[in-house]
Amino acid sequence: MSTPTTLPTSYRSLLQVRGLSRLVVAAMLGRIGGQMASVALVLFALDRFHSPAVAGITVFASAFPGIIVSPLAGAILDRSGRIKLIMLDYSVAAFAMALIVALGATGVLSAALLVGVAALSSFTNPLSGAGTRTLFPILVPRDLWDRANAVDSVSYVVAAVVGAPLAGSIAGLVGRPAALIATAAMFAAAALSLLGMAPLPLPRPATADQRVIREAWQGLAYVVRNPSLRGLAVSISVSNIASGLLIVGLPVLVLDHLHENAAVVGLLWALSAVTGGVVAIVVGRRGTHGRERRLIVAGLLVAAVACAALAPLPGLGVVAAAMLLWGAAGGLIDIGMFSMRQRRTDPAWFGRAFAVSMSLNWVGSPIGSAAAGPLIGAGLGIALWTGAGFAFAAVLIPVLMIPATAMAVATTPPG
Repeated sequence: MSTPTTLPTSYRSLLQVRGLSRLVVAAMLGRIGGQMASVALVLFALDRFHSPAVAGITVFASAFPGIIVSPLAGAILDRSGRIKLIMLDYSVAAFAMALIVALGATGVLSAALLVGVAALSSFTNPLSGAGTRTLFPILVPRDLWDRANAVDSVSYVVAAVVGAPLAGSIAGLVGRPAALIATAAMFAAAALSLLGMAPLPLPRPATADQRVIREAWQGLAYVVRNPSLRGLAVSISVSNIASGLLIVGLPVLVLDHLHENAAVVGLLWALSAVTGGVVAIVVGRRGTHGRERRLIVAGLLVAAVACAALAPLPGLGVVAAAMLLWGAAGGLIDIGMFSMRQRRTDPAWFGRAFAVSMSLNWVGSPIGSAAAGPLIGAGLGIALWTGAGFAFAAVLIPVLMIPATAMAVATTPPG
């Protein structure tokens, strides 16, 4: 559990936090791999099967099974060495990307097999996603949490700036399978970057002597009973339906409507990431205590406006401007959400609560991607207007469900 620090409250002080630099590098490499995978899988599926529906289901399969098992993953994280578990997920992801390429090269890859491999690789996703996120408040003194959250958010930005255009450029210049191979190499590098890192001290769960399945259930119950985490789960998941639609819809808009190439898709995602990083750094420097809910609401509103701007199928200039807004919204939401989750969760429940909370927040994205195929079939504009509708609906949810200040939550849920 983090304690106040005598270090100056500055970004430079983070360099003195033992183990943090290696964790940031590993998280960044893994997130670059994740950004590359989302773009490379969509482009690969569109190229091989010529179907937005297959692309959408593949993205859904690459995320949804991990969401289902997230309570179990959280319980395992709370009682096990997190570094090795994070490395395990990165290794599984690298193997899955390489396997898809190998199956495609031998001519046996069907749409069903592509979806199946993507689904199998997703089961370990919460180990790295929640694992890295829970280590930040454990390693970093409380006084530096806002700075650390900003750095963590910027790592997502760097991942998007590097990952999306890298995958798009490789896919456009070399080929879709080459983009998947490069993605596998990035995940492998993330795993290797943690090799030899010393185990970290972890808070002992209050239920450590119970069965892991029971702990997983209690982690889910903890999130449901925590008004802040519950409100985050509903609002962010509804907003992420728009995100899932955009993951499939943006490539279709750029490739089929604007007649640009795959590299432009990656560059647009990178553009959105840059604004997100700038916003995250500025907000992190100013601090978030007491302002978390306002930041989340503002971010959700800006995201809804950005999605609505894309729905009329505008030209490339307007699309670029909308993606700038989308990125800025992400910076606001991330900083507010990271800070709220850390401050309103008992440290002994970080693994379980973070794994469940992050997965519930993200559940809307694969659902949106799965729905993208049929909606795009009815019309790309219809799909994007649907996303805008969900984005606007999400704006009011934090106001109605999330307390403005932290409320006391029992550390041990019933059952």
